[in-house]
Amino acid sequence: MTYIRVRLGALGVAAVLAGLATPPALAAPAPAPAEEPTAAAPTVEEQRLDRAAPQEILRRSGFDAVAPELVRALGKVRSYAEAERVVVRRGGELWRRAVDRAQGRGPAGGDLSRDDDRPLYWARLGMTREVRQWEPEFGLTDAQRTKLLGALERTSRGQDTIRYPHGGKGVKGVKRILVTGFDPFTLDRDVRISNPSGATALALDGTVIKTADGPARIETALFPVRWQDFTEGTVERTLRPYLPRVDLFTTVSQGRVGRFDVERTNGAWRGGFPDNENLSRTETVPVNDPASQPQWTSTTLPYKEIVAADTGRFPVYDNTEVTEIPAGGTDPVVRPGGPTPGSTARAGGGGDYLSNEIAYRATLLRDRLGLRGSLPGGHVHTPVLQFGTGNTDPATGTVTDPQFVQNRLDIIGQVREIVRVAAGASR
Repeated sequence: MTYIRVRLGALGVAAVLAGLATPPALAAPAPAPAEEPTAAAPTVEEQRLDRAAPQEILRRSGFDAVAPELVRALGKVRSYAEAERVVVRRGGELWRRAVDRAQGRGPAGGDLSRDDDRPLYWARLGMTREVRQWEPEFGLTDAQRTKLLGALERTSRGQDTIRYPHGGKGVKGVKRILVTGFDPFTLDRDVRISNPSGATALALDGTVIKTADGPARIETALFPVRWQDFTEGTVERTLRPYLPRVDLFTTVSQGRVGRFDVERTNGAWRGGFPDNENLSRTETVPVNDPASQPQWTSTTLPYKEIVAADTGRFPVYDNTEVTEIPAGGTDPVVRPGGPTPGSTARAGGGGDYLSNEIAYRATLLRDRLGLRGSLPGGHVHTPVLQFGTGNTDPATGTVTDPQFVQNRLDIIGQVREIVRVAAGASR
């Protein structure tokens, strides 16, 4: 397994060298007194908060008050138990506020388009930075701080509020659909970036759509663009309780310019592209029970019906291409028609980044739960969300423009229609 940490400060290098240079003949020094746990430095993701564009996005949506309100609330607590209740409540409120804003309920809070997913992303980072640096008088262990941060992540991503009507799967009535999205990413290339899959999750959460097989309720959740969270099982932990109860699921992420792709095959490989923490991992996707881990998993979405339907302005493709190392071979080969028997994965249809990984993990979980033959599920890649003409330079461009908003609305609408077609075809 290769694990590359992109950031290594000079102090870290010096400490390593100092440790290597310690003369073995010298007696070990007496251990230093144990120190109280201290607040951690902001993460790479959190440090981007101070740039102009994130601050403008927060201000123009009214979400700039979210982190300060959390600070005031935490300032009144007198125990860890109280702190946990505050964090859970505030995280859930942030998710509900973002969903309500996207769906036209309550005040817009500013002139930023309601369909924008970025206020939630940046407000969450403001909250996690405050919790990471919080030093209450009653003390906080590293384990307690980690638990608070985990609770904040789950509640502010809708991962703990997935609710469906009563009645079991397959009962005549309202179908159950689960859709997931992602945070913005590649923010060092352009910190203004929005992710249409995240915007779609906000727009569709808790909504009911009409399908050819009756009404269907959509529940959604968001996931971070961080390798470590996936290694620690955030996908399986979130989806496992619901896959046996839903009628259809699709993970969604941003893919290629100008097109949708229904990804036919997912690969068990991480290609090493840096995540939102600027960390890179190149390895087989780490899962429980690796001895039984397949190199490939497949969609069970009704891709033929999806591709044939008129779902919106962008073309939709059944993407069958993968990259593999053939059985007995050593070099990667692109296979337009899918993997060959006994091959080793190097990229699924959706590539080798976290979009491929969430598709792989979700469909592997489906299969391990014995649901492959009964549960339609897979991955849909949206078009890249593009800024309008004349607003493409991150150094001089604005955080939004009319074409940018229209592009995002069109993508959201087309994902909704793809889900509607998929649910109607899956009888």
